[in-house]
This record gives sequence, structure tokens and C-alpha cells, in this order.
Amino acid sequence: MTFIHGTGEKRRGRRALVAGSVGNLIEWYEFGVYGYFATIIAARFFTPEGGSEIEGLVKAYASFALAFFFRPVGAALFGRLGDRLGRRPVLVLVITLMTVATTLIGALPTYAQAGALAPWLLTFLRVLQGLSAGGEFGGAVSVMTEFAPPGRRGLYGSWQSFTVALGLLAGAGAAALLATALTEAQLGAWGWRLPFLLTLPLGLGALWLRLRLDETPEFEAARSRAAPPRREVAEAIALGAGRIMGWAAAGYTFLVVLPSYLQSSLGATFQQALVATVLANLGFAVTIVPAGLLSDRLGRRAVMLSGAALVVVLAVPLLNLLQQPGVSTTVKGAAVFGAGAVVGLMAGPGPAMLSEMFPARVRCTGLGLAYALSNAVFSGCAGLIITETIERTGDVDIPAYYAAGACAVSVLALLPGRRSGGAPDTVPERAG
Repeated sequence: MTFIHGTGEKRRGRRALVAGSVGNLIEWYEFGVYGYFATIIAARFFTPEGGSEIEGLVKAYASFALAFFFRPVGAALFGRLGDRLGRRPVLVLVITLMTVATTLIGALPTYAQAGALAPWLLTFLRVLQGLSAGGEFGGAVSVMTEFAPPGRRGLYGSWQSFTVALGLLAGAGAAALLATALTEAQLGAWGWRLPFLLTLPLGLGALWLRLRLDETPEFEAARSRAAPPRREVAEAIALGAGRIMGWAAAGYTFLVVLPSYLQSSLGATFQQALVATVLANLGFAVTIVPAGLLSDRLGRRAVMLSGAALVVVLAVPLLNLLQQPGVSTTVKGAAVFGAGAVVGLMAGPGPAMLSEMFPARVRCTGLGLAYALSNAVFSGCAGLIITETIERTGDVDIPAYYAAGACAVSVLALLPGRRSGGAPDTVPERAG
């Protein structure tokens, strides 16, 4: 259904854009901070006296992955609520849960203070974050795209991905600032807590914005319609997850796992790793909104397909370039910037593409599950798989193989055509 957008509708659309995207910014700020401080968190929560540092890092990434595996649970739970009760109440609930869980991480006792209880407390809070994050994406993207003016869903949806870049950049910036201002001992003792505690005022601001949010007209109009058959929805979820798995894997490889990889495998300092990560995230941020806007003109799949294909071709050469000691810092910086930019080509159109695959009656649940399932496997496990595989094989090219392999699958899923069984790419709307 198309809604005419006058001045009042445009104002509501802008409000929805800000309220929907701000929660995503906070979510990815925290996930970025956890990734950037993974080595410190591993030492404080997962490495007993005399324990192996690499073993502690693997356990820290396992906790990281566990939160992602609770995302589909959150997507199903909160998505169903969002499709039944409305987008607004779900967005209020998930931002509250995310803010409380993240703030408490900054106040947790470490292994030295609480013994074996410390990693369990951290893991529990990560689970709560996973649940809230699972509900965040479906609700926020539904609100943003349903309030979008005609022909602008790609642009509006891209802001959800753009706030991923802003969140990761904010996390990297906070980590870099602390690493510069504090000594290594101060950073490890208490400095790492500050970025998590900062979530409290950010979350309260996001909550205030969401309490002022209106319900979408498209959701109100869809209340009386019958839900499509579950099989059609399940097929669309599987297709959607396949289309964005390259975005999920390459995004986390280049934007989050990179700092720990550069430190543990290539011998970079913490500051050098953070600078590289900031450059990658800047490249990511620069291309997201233009890619979303371009998808409104050329189509979602065309833009996403180009990004996935570029990762398949360039991932190994890019990583080999970073491994060469004779290559200048400027060239390496340009390489990681370019890697982030390519991921942005997939992230920009991705939210709108998923939104358009599902009717409003099941949109929160459908797009939320597609996104959560793909991220659970290919983002949440990225650090764990890459770190463990490098340790076992000694092959420092593993991150490139991981990103390129996932993007190859996305290329196949994004090729023009129809789903198995002759079903179209989009689940049809059904009258009640």
C-alpha cells in the first residue's frame, strides 16, 4: 500500500529515521567496543592465573558468538510482538533491555574478584544483549522503511546500516582515546569499563525518542490481513539470510575482528590495530548511504551483487598486502579503507531489500529472523572461527577465505531468478 507523504508525514518519517536508527547505533557501539577490547576482556574474565592468552581470547569470542545465537530467539520473540502489537512498544522494550545489559557489563567484577562466576555473569549479560539486538533490527527497519516516502526505501533503510558504521566508529574512537589517554595498566584495570558505562545516558536519550514515536500507517492497515503461509515466509527468510551472509561475514571480518587479528597474527600494536579499524569503518560509512540511494535507482540486488563479487575477488590480495612489511603505511591504510567501502555496497541496500521481501503482516518477524540468523552464524562466529582456525593451521590468510567464501554464497543468492519451487522473491500480501 502506498501512502501520500505531505509535510506532516515527512516530519514523522524523519522522526522515525532518528528513533529507529539510534538504537542500532548504541547496539553496534557496544558490540564494537567488545570486539576492540577483546584481548583485555579475555584477560580479565576468561584467563585464570597462569592460563593461556590465546585460550582466553577464544573463550571471549565464544561469549561474543553466544550473544549472536540468541539474536534469532529475540528476532522471533520481539518480531512476533512487533507484528501483533506494533513497532513502537517493541522498540521501547528492546532499547531498555540493551541499555541495562550493556551498562551492567561496565560494572561487573573480574575473574580476579569473583572467580569463575565472573565469566558466567558476563555471558548472561551478553545473552540479554543478543535477545534485545535480535528484536532491534526487525522493528527499527520496519519503522524506517514503512515511513519512507515512495521510491526512498533504499535511502531510508541505509541509515540503519549507516548507524552500524557510526556505532563501530564511536566504539573505535572511544577505545583509541582511552588507549592514548591511559597507561596500559590503567586501561586494563578500569579504563575498559568506561565505554560500557557510557551506554546509560545514550540509551536514555534513545528511549525518550522512541516514546515519542508514532505507529506506522502500513502496520495499522495490515492488522486485518491474514498472514501468508509459513512455508512461504520460511523460504523468504532462508533466501534473505543467504543474500546478506556476505555482508555479515565480510563486515565483521574487516570491521570488528581486524584489531585482534592484526595484534595476534601480524604483531601490530593496539594503537596500530585501532587506526586500521577506524579507516576500515570510515570506508564503510562513506559508501552506505550512497549505495542505498543508488539501489533506489538501479535495484537492490544489482548494488549488493557488485559488493559481494568485489569481496570474492579482492579479499585475499588485500590481506596479503597487509602482511607485507615493505608496503607503506599509506597504501595499507588505503587498502583497509577500500575493504570497508566494499562492505558498504552490501550494507546500504540490505535493510530495504529485506523489508521488501516480506509483507507488513510478518515484516518484523521475517526480516528480523533473516538478519539475525545470518549474523548469528557468519558475524558472531567470525572471531571464534578465524582465531581458532589460525591457531590450528598457522594460515594467516584465513580471514580472507572466510569473507570471500561467504560472499560467494551471497553472489549466488543475489543472482536474478526465482526461488526454489517457483516461488517469487517476495512473499505476497494476503487479504483477510
